[in-house]
Amino acid sequence: MLRTLIIGLGHSGAGLHLTVLRKLRAARQWDAAFDQAPVVAVDPRAHAITVGPDVRVAASIAEAAELLDPARTVVHVCTPPTVRLELLRELAGLGFRNIIVEKPVTTDLATLAAILNLAYAEGLRLAVVAPWLASSLTARLVDLVTTGGMGTLRAIEIHQSKPRMGRSLATDGHPTAFDIEPPHSLGVCLRLAGAARLADARLSDMTIGSTVIPNMGSAELVLHHGTATSRIVSELVSPVRERRIELDFDRGHVIGHYPGSGDDHYAHLHVAADGRQATREIFPDDALTAYVRDTYRGFLRGEDFRTELAIGSQVVELIAEAKDLCLTGAEAARVS
Repeated sequence: MLRTLIIGLGHSGAGLHLTVLRKLRAARQWDAAFDQAPVVAVDPRAHAITVGPDVRVAASIAEAAELLDPARTVVHVCTPPTVRLELLRELAGLGFRNIIVEKPVTTDLATLAAILNLAYAEGLRLAVVAPWLASSLTARLVDLVTTGGMGTLRAIEIHQSKPRMGRSLATDGHPTAFDIEPPHSLGVCLRLAGAARLADARLSDMTIGSTVIPNMGSAELVLHHGTATSRIVSELVSPVRERRIELDFDRGHVIGHYPGSGDDHYAHLHVAADGRQATREIFPDDALTAYVRDTYRGFLRGEDFRTELAIGSQVVELIAEAKDLCLTGAEAARVS
């Protein structure tokens, strides 16, 4: 069994990871990967957060290492992506090796290279949070692509919309809208259509009354794969939530909806193939729970997660290229 250390008790750490862990730990009779000892957490704001009796708050990572056996512990790194490198160095120095990192791994190529060098030098098993890759909907989409019943995949269109004004005003841990939702969908595009090159990118500001938050309004990516083109649109000032994916094949069209929030874990799939009656399905899709469960099992089996890390790295590289394309032009316009 594995113990748990959560670093960062914000939206991801307390709202998502801890919630999922409680669900999985409660189902111990079906899964022995999760030790029932209290979760250990580190967060400078922990004194102001209600965590419950199943969580023990440590004052520092060093203190947490004294409460745990690092070799039998999974660390959930739920800090902003801009402050990961030094944290990973500290964890490695204390003997922690099994680490789940919230997406994206980081936000720039230089830091990505340093993190990869650290992981290989220290033998870190870095699993980048990718619930959409563990999603039941994604699995069905992969089957549709690989079985070839509708011909070759030609296009992927993904729309990710949600209202994120309050969190954008309160925090600055994510530099642009590219760093919020696109890492989820970009991984799916790479899984479905293979390696990609960036064709175009757009970025806009978030405007709330007289307040402007640069580069946090919307983001768009266009990618060229071997036989398909992907387009991802993320809107952070939308009044509604939507996570929609559409696939165009030679002989069919598919529309899928990922669960829009954590309170209703169901996905929708509509398949229209030439010569066949269209089908519609609704099915359970608790992707983050499945991802955490499978990752703990992988740590127990000794997996190194290099394939997943490679996808996470490609996501950072493509987003960095998109930022460069958008922000370089924006800076030039300001100077002129």
